[in-house]
Amino acid sequence: MKILLATFWPVPHVGGVWNYMQQLKAKLESLGNEVDLLGYGEGNNYVHIVNENRKIEKIKLLPNVNAKLNARNNWSLYLNTDPFVNYYEFYRYLFEEGVTNLGLEKYDLIHTQDVISTVCINRIRPRRTALVASIHGCVAHEIKHSVTQDHKSPTAHLACLYMDKLEHDGATSAEVTIVANEWLKNILTSEFYVPNEQLKVHHYGYDTEAFLNRMKEKSPIQRPADKKVIIYAGRLTETKGVHHLLSALSQLQSIRNDWVCWIVGDGVKLAELQNQCKTLKLENKVSFFGNRNDVPYLLSISDIFVLPSLIENQPLSVIEAQIAGKAVIISDAGGLPEMVEHGMTGVITPAGDPAMLCININYLLEHDSYRENLGLRAQKWGMDYWSMDKAFQNVLEVYKSAISKKNF
Repeated sequence: MKILLATFWPVPHVGGVWNYMQQLKAKLESLGNEVDLLGYGEGNNYVHIVNENRKIEKIKLLPNVNAKLNARNNWSLYLNTDPFVNYYEFYRYLFEEGVTNLGLEKYDLIHTQDVISTVCINRIRPRRTALVASIHGCVAHEIKHSVTQDHKSPTAHLACLYMDKLEHDGATSAEVTIVANEWLKNILTSEFYVPNEQLKVHHYGYDTEAFLNRMKEKSPIQRPADKKVIIYAGRLTETKGVHHLLSALSQLQSIRNDWVCWIVGDGVKLAELQNQCKTLKLENKVSFFGNRNDVPYLLSISDIFVLPSLIENQPLSVIEAQIAGKAVIISDAGGLPEMVEHGMTGVITPAGDPAMLCININYLLEHDSYRENLGLRAQKWGMDYWSMDKAFQNVLEVYKSAISKKNF
């Protein structure tokens, strides 16, 4: 079978979606399938099939894209009114035009990884080609949070209407839509009116053996001899809540001095978070490591993994921390509580509450045996629950169902 794994977001990138696509490609090819990976390129300057090194430059697509944008009526009231609608409409049409030029005719099945690529590809896919969508989070929630809380756009209501429609259309355009947890399923059915029968809940799998091997790889980073290590790994964005972690650490340094914190990752909030560190006098306690390829090793020499997200789905960073056998502190946002049993395989703390986060970190630093047992139990549970083989079989069943529906 010839399969295309596609996303609207730039690939390759550091993050869960790209990791998922690569692991799925490897498993599908092990069964004799031909698999391609498609997405935007760096800076959204081209659309490409990564493994074939075949791309269509943005500049070549512009004449057709502009003509189609000028000819359409949908959302005409919002265009040139809200910048977010303008942005996503433009890059949606650019993506669609790029994919059309690259060609979809050879694929038996296309598996998209977000609502935007699903909407685009559904409009242009061959009639015989089955479409499966995996939704790795609620894009509408993230964009709506950004325009109302971060940017405080005066036309935010238009962007919210636009994203609501896009979320619904993206979740209903495929033969079958996969979500990773009950939280996202409930959001889609209750808030975006997606039929219950459209959705399949299948949590992620992970190549645990490969990750454990990568934990043994050498790195120049060494842990301090006399300090415990708190680690965060992920994008540096508003919704990840790292600013709340820094506020919690500011409180923690007035209680104890036997710790350091490593912030691993990059993003639009980097400079702001670094300035926050200086303001809170945390420069000697918090280190920003940027994007790195040795996260498994860094986890192996850490003590506590913290993810203080405000919006979240089922992040691979938590899965990796569990496989590494680390005590995990997560917020109660989104699908995170479905990944941890509070007090048994980790700690759940209220999102956006630095004071409570400080209390939980301090407790784990104070109680070594409890902290270590949390990590051991998390690892034992995670090694079975996040089995790649089990997750892969679930995906194959969805593929069969989608092809059956398409051919019905």
